[in-house]
Amino acid sequence: MIELTQKIIDTLLPGKLVSVLVGFSRTAVLVETTAGLRCGIAATFTDWNSSHRQRPLVQDAGHLLDHSALDLAQLAFSDSPTEISIGWAAINALIPNQEYAQADINTEQYLRKNAKEKKVVIVGHFPFVETLRNDIKDLTVLELKPKEGDLPAEFAEKVLPDADIAVITATTLANHTFTSLMSFINPKTLVMLVGPSTPMSPVLFEYGVDILSGTYVSDPDKAMKWISQGCSFHQLKASGTVKLVSMRHK
Repeated sequence: MIELTQKIIDTLLPGKLVSVLVGFSRTAVLVETTAGLRCGIAATFTDWNSSHRQRPLVQDAGHLLDHSALDLAQLAFSDSPTEISIGWAAINALIPNQEYAQADINTEQYLRKNAKEKKVVIVGHFPFVETLRNDIKDLTVLELKPKEGDLPAEFAEKVLPDADIAVITATTLANHTFTSLMSFINPKTLVMLVGPSTPMSPVLFEYGVDILSGTYVSDPDKAMKWISQGCSFHQLKASGTVKLVSMRHK
């Protein structure tokens, strides 16, 4: 994971840090770059069981704007889950604009159309899982906190090698499980990295990903306002401040 993360960081735009916001559901970093005002978002992670007195979740809280945007990107290497969220939000803010092969590849629609007779393994219990269970012949869901019908995450080594399609949540980058999961995947498997936190970086194609499905913040100021008030990603999308974007490895 260290090598992958650093490769992505090495591609980032320079930018002036404008604001950092750690919301209940999403973390956002606002930067001014040569490509204009950019907002990067990532899922907010925390550890309610840690001793916040001994080790605050954000060590330099109150002083983050004293750092450069690239310094914040380095927080992706932190051992604090909340600092990792800030790091990936900064990375997503600084990734250069890409030519998107598709405006959006809706994961649920894609699977419904292309995977009915295929073996599908989904890492992460996405909202669309329940609607797919009756339509896909062979669907397995791996989850750290399994819901009814899911398998525990430790079954990854058993089920991923046989998958025709693997759909992996981008939060595996933040919890440092992405590269270990990819080590279980057959080279012939179609791999989709999915979710609002997905870095839209072609570097991920070098690590076996075929499709990236993430988000682009089209109204950075409005996004910061909504995230500051505790909105969910569903609310953020409904507000029109973000749009879904996808890239496919050619």
